[in-house]
Amino acid sequence: MPARKPHWLSVRPPSAGAFRATGELLRRLELHTVCDAARCPNKGECYAAGTATFLILGERCTRSCGFCAVWHGDPGGVVDEDEPRRVAKAARLLGLRHVVITSVTRDDLADGGASQFVAVLRAVRAAMPAATVEVLVPDFGGDEDALAAVLAAGPEVFNHNLETVPRLSAKVRPGAAWLRSLGLLRRAAEWAETAHGGRRLVKTGLMVGLGETREELDRVLVECAENGVHVVTIGQYLQPRRDRVPVARFVSPEEFEELAARGRELGLRVIAGPFVRSSYRAAEAFAEVAR
Repeated sequence: MPARKPHWLSVRPPSAGAFRATGELLRRLELHTVCDAARCPNKGECYAAGTATFLILGERCTRSCGFCAVWHGDPGGVVDEDEPRRVAKAARLLGLRHVVITSVTRDDLADGGASQFVAVLRAVRAAMPAATVEVLVPDFGGDEDALAAVLAAGPEVFNHNLETVPRLSAKVRPGAAWLRSLGLLRRAAEWAETAHGGRRLVKTGLMVGLGETREELDRVLVECAENGVHVVTIGQYLQPRRDRVPVARFVSPEEFEELAARGRELGLRVIAGPFVRSSYRAAEAFAEVAR
């Protein structure tokens, strides 16, 4: 494990006033964010800018992935039926033009939580007709009907993270399956092309610094291109808790630039950098790619 973080992983403190205002609004509406739950290093920047990624379906995840700070537990089949209204209200009060919705994994629910994604998306649409919506979904246990329900709701961006290379997937994402995730992305790409004429984006995210090789990363980018993915985010893995998978190495900014260039060669839009995350600056990424 590397002894210390390099200088390019330093984080500037946020603007206190705007940061607090965003946090207070979310607390008042009793909403969760992946910014908090996953201990994202970009929380300060995003909250200060008046944006956040909404984490629906509670704070407890039915899986315990090796990279993630979200707490594992049994949610008991409980779903907050008022959550869609509150998410839509928060998005409206924050003035978001691009709303990103993700969730914990809910293997305790028959549809994996797909119906709650649909309900939140519809509530946001009703409150903010001009806003675009990005969903960052779990794998729904491979349930085709659950995936179809979310796609039918028509998000502008469908996002599901591969997270790592196939060789490391079992260690990093126990309970998930790399090929199942790739298949989910392929089906979403087919939906985007057939139902919307290619006007919807399919997106995935990768972490680096877990012990993967450059050849393995290159192969994943090729697989993404071959399966219709449009956008790939690549960021440095940072160990969120002592009981999580340790960092194998810190990837240099130059290597991130090389990965982005390789993605362009394959026809992908790759957003790569030490602090890049799936939903980091998602509005800007969507605006740029959708032009």
